[in-house]
Amino acid sequence: MNQIHPPKPRILLISGYDAASHQQWRKILETGLPQFSWTQIALPDRYYAWRVRGNGLTLATQYNDVLSKEYDCLIVTSMVDLNSLIGFVPRLANLPCIVYCHENQFDYPKTQHHQDTANRLNAQVASIFGMYIADKVIFNSEYNQNSFYKGARKLVKKLPDGIPNGFIEDLEQKSTVIPVPIVLPKEAIPTRTHSGRVLEIVWNHRWEFDKQPEVLFEALRLFKEKGYQFSLHLLGQAFRNSPDCFESAKAFFSDEIVTWGYQPLEDYHQILNKADLVVSTAVHDFQGLSMLEAISRGCHPIAPNRVAYPAYINQNDLYRCDSVVEEEQCLCDKLIKFEEQRTRCSQVISSNTGSKSANKSDNNYLKRMLDFGEMTLLPQYEKQILQVIDQSHQIEKS
Repeated sequence: MNQIHPPKPRILLISGYDAASHQQWRKILETGLPQFSWTQIALPDRYYAWRVRGNGLTLATQYNDVLSKEYDCLIVTSMVDLNSLIGFVPRLANLPCIVYCHENQFDYPKTQHHQDTANRLNAQVASIFGMYIADKVIFNSEYNQNSFYKGARKLVKKLPDGIPNGFIEDLEQKSTVIPVPIVLPKEAIPTRTHSGRVLEIVWNHRWEFDKQPEVLFEALRLFKEKGYQFSLHLLGQAFRNSPDCFESAKAFFSDEIVTWGYQPLEDYHQILNKADLVVSTAVHDFQGLSMLEAISRGCHPIAPNRVAYPAYINQNDLYRCDSVVEEEQCLCDKLIKFEEQRTRCSQVISSNTGSKSANKSDNNYLKRMLDFGEMTLLPQYEKQILQVIDQSHQIEKS
């Protein structure tokens, strides 16, 4: 007798501004949670101001056939103007909804290229209102969650009237934190052998202003002028308007640069598997996926003492960042400290033939990365999805 299996819950996931980390998130959910039947819509990550304001109209007119189907749960990123979307497609109001927050516009750094206050305010308000009508709000880090609510409180206090009592508190009660999962390497992490090797440094971030590449290059200049040797892997996605400092750095560090720009995934992993250090200089990183990926493959991290990094990087590996000039010197000091420690370790190994150089700090980092792996996080996503579906069914019965 054939066993009848209940139908899989049908999930509609909409990524409103499908940047690389957003793609990684939704693809891992689909492949890692096959107990659900997934339908996904992803809008291109370009024309940010318009995408955030106009995605409701775009989705309703270009994806009407997909939106018209039957689903059991709706998941949207916080880039989706949920209120606008439901206004255009009222049937979606009947679905239990989860909003996932990769970032927030309250804590995005301001520069001469990002001074459009009206667009920023519009994105802030749209995200707050969308969360208000959602059943569950999930942030990718405690830092993201805390900075969002800090900014939201300040904004709400400026509004003249019409805000219900406990407005922000209601949002907080239905919020939780589940990071974007990283795919942990299935193979054993190669042991770094220090003897006879030049220090290998990785910088694997978007080539944009908020990652402060100029701080990296100045710190490396100081490091080089003090006589230290290193090889440099400048990885990550470049853009049409990438900072000018990259071209000058390409000339100045021509002897040190061994990898330049975005690499295929297999090559990227091979670089991470053998590099010694992964460095961040970012002022804007709500989770730090590139840092987590590198750490999970054995790279030792050095990062500024801010944004999401203190949650998983040891205090000894975080540098002070009170000013740009101080950052550059403090990062250089951290590089020197790491290289001198590496040299001492190499000398110990050479004088004790056959002994292994197990760095307890790096081993602890590898254990810590298990908390960000698929096996740990995917069950948490499953639990949240099933809860909102179950709560919806209970409401229907009552």
